[in-house]
Amino acid sequence: MTTALRVAIVGGGWAGLAAAVEARSLGHQVMVAEMAPTLGGRARRLPPSVDGLALDNGQHILIGAYSATLSLLRTVGIDERAVLRRLPLTLIDAQGRGLSLPPGPALPGFVRGVLSAQGWSLGERLALLRAAGGWLLRGFRCDEHLTVATLTDSLPVALRRSLIEPLCVAALNTPAQQASAQVFLRVLHDALFAGSGASDLLLPRVDLGALWPDAAAAWLSTRGAALHTGRRVNAIEPVAGGWQVDGAPFDRVVLACSAVEAARLAAPHAPAWAEQAAALRYEPIVTVLLQAPGVCLPAPMLALDARDAASPAQYVFDLGQLRDAAREPGAPGTLAFVISGAADAIARGLDETAEAVRMQATAQLGVLLPCEPRLLRVLSEKRATFLCTPALRRPGGSIAAGLLAAGDYVDGPYPATLEGAMRAGQAAAHALSRSKPAGMPTASRSGP
Repeated sequence: MTTALRVAIVGGGWAGLAAAVEARSLGHQVMVAEMAPTLGGRARRLPPSVDGLALDNGQHILIGAYSATLSLLRTVGIDERAVLRRLPLTLIDAQGRGLSLPPGPALPGFVRGVLSAQGWSLGERLALLRAAGGWLLRGFRCDEHLTVATLTDSLPVALRRSLIEPLCVAALNTPAQQASAQVFLRVLHDALFAGSGASDLLLPRVDLGALWPDAAAAWLSTRGAALHTGRRVNAIEPVAGGWQVDGAPFDRVVLACSAVEAARLAAPHAPAWAEQAAALRYEPIVTVLLQAPGVCLPAPMLALDARDAASPAQYVFDLGQLRDAAREPGAPGTLAFVISGAADAIARGLDETAEAVRMQATAQLGVLLPCEPRLLRVLSEKRATFLCTPALRRPGGSIAAGLLAAGDYVDGPYPATLEGAMRAGQAAAHALSRSKPAGMPTASRSGP
């Protein structure tokens, strides 16, 4: 029988709410303190809505292999079908060129999808199958120091440009020249071997607040958890048998805030852990929203040719096919263009980047646009994810006795994704009872 603990969770993003829901499910008393005025962290709804459309701080993609995310959605009463549109993995452009997997088991579907891919020569398709077969034979493992670019440098240039590079930057938010090949292979492994539907795209049909934070908060509130927004924790201090959070006593503390904020709070108690967390580097994501009334793309998500600074976006999402027009009348005709690994776009300036995307849309979507698109909004998340580089040492989930960490940056197999955050939150919750109380000796872990 689990002993009920008083648990303070610092941070109300996806990891913090996952930790809170899991901890409350285990019978613990939970308090969540979020410094922002709204819950959701770096995947949140932005107030207010614009032209009848709820805006998020970025466009997110989930896949069927995200088992922790889907499990937690069910826990708080969310019907996947109501909030996510499930589609077989489709990475095609406006002309239908690219990879599209048929429904069913992912691995045979991958083979059929590659062999039937449009826009690639037979030699290019066979080269991709040979490479994937090699990754399979090696257990989707490689030298941890390899980049994705090095891992795939034997593939034809057309394949690298049209598939590997945009897939890498979408999954890791890190350019292929800098991205960890091992983490990239782990994502591919889970998509292909986690069962039927694992490779499916799960595209949000609602804003990010409605996807998880709103329901998680309601579930926690009805079960007696305390939720505080607009509250920044100034300090945590160990006391006999527990911790004080700004003077209030708790048995355990989970730092589910940003790595920067967690490093600030942890530094007096675990300087090595804090130094490692503070050393992480980041990559931004920029989303450009354009309106073209009457537009309806061939699919809810299309790949783009992000060849240079004049064409920076890798993907476009047709919000009119994803959102409910009855609830959000501004969704039809709105396209969200996503620039992952957007450091160069940020450096050029958002105005210049937005105009480049508008010109890219006109050039690459062509006759699909019934009119000249106009700019609705440019959104940037400057610290969207950590830079997922080879052999990166990420801080561990255990900081000190009774002090844990949860976040997409915490050591684990996934890059900085929603699934990585949810898994870290679950892991922290299950470690609460195992973690020794403050005042007892322990060893903080700063990664492998």
